[in-house]
Amino acid sequence: MAEDKKGPKSGKPSAAEIAAKKAAKKAQKEQQVETEDEGPQQPAPPARLIEHYKTKVVPELQQKFGYSNLFAVPRLEKIVISMGLGKFATSGGDGKANFEKAEKELTLIAGQKPVRCKAKKSVANFKVREGQETGLKVTLRGQRMYEFLDRLITLAFPRVKDFRGLSPSGFDREGNYNFGFNEQTVFPEIEGANVTFQQGMNITMVTSAKKPDEGRELLRQFGFPFREEEAKKSK
Repeated sequence: MAEDKKGPKSGKPSAAEIAAKKAAKKAQKEQQVETEDEGPQQPAPPARLIEHYKTKVVPELQQKFGYSNLFAVPRLEKIVISMGLGKFATSGGDGKANFEKAEKELTLIAGQKPVRCKAKKSVANFKVREGQETGLKVTLRGQRMYEFLDRLITLAFPRVKDFRGLSPSGFDREGNYNFGFNEQTVFPEIEGANVTFQQGMNITMVTSAKKPDEGRELLRQFGFPFREEEAKKSK
């Protein structure tokens, strides 16, 4: 039998194959550049409550408390959201899975990954050991803080069952406000059908106010629904 004639067996690609690969890479790069050009060129607009604070809240506070210096007007510095998960840290079985699920839910609520808090010392009565992860905490500032505040006021508060307003007596001496929710389903980011356990959380509004009345008026101007009856008694 006559053997078929074959070209030289070398591992090097031919000139035609090299040219085809270069042309394919060039076309791929041009396609990526076109895709990037089609994307948004301008940054995201600022949060709605930032403009509301500058145009409405600041003039109202200046008029009510008589601030002569613009920098003396109280402002919202940060929002701290925390969850106590000691029951999952000390329980076996599904405790670790529930801890991780609560972490994912808090990430959805805040739009930022929380920090795991560890116990500073051992407590035998609660079966807690030093260094054990017992909670979650996330701190929001700037744009993300105002976006969360907007969702809190417009979406979360109306979804609370039998909501009759916030207690105006939750301020400390420096004008910071503390309140909490009994369940995480008040936030629309959490689907109620996928929730396997109810988990509450504490929220702290840290302000630059020097007195409780200043902090209370600041949050009221943002739209916090305080109970009027208790506000009159606290005065």
